[in-house]
Amino acid sequence: MNVLEPVEVVAVVEQPDRVGFAYRTMPGHPVSGEEAFIVSRHGEEVRLTVRSLTRAAPQQPWRILYPLLRIVQRITRGRYCDHFADLSAARTATMIVRLA
Repeated sequence: MNVLEPVEVVAVVEQPDRVGFAYRTMPGHPVSGEEAFIVSRHGEEVRLTVRSLTRAAPQQPWRILYPLLRIVQRITRGRYCDHFADLSAARTATMIVRLA
């Protein structure tokens, strides 16, 4: 099963110690909202901040499936954090993951 998830990048961060992007969902996406992914360095510490503001999409079948989609979102974010931790550990930096 293929699921289309149309999004639009609404912001890009490119600073010496901070990079990332934010996107918003577009019509047809299973949820409605925005997400941002920011990686920042504070000395030897590297932080990943993931911010997500979502709600049920107005169209079916996604609206009725929203509780299940929230679970999928949490699993997916956990995977992002796991991969980030693996990368950070390989570089011996201290890593903090914050989900907001």
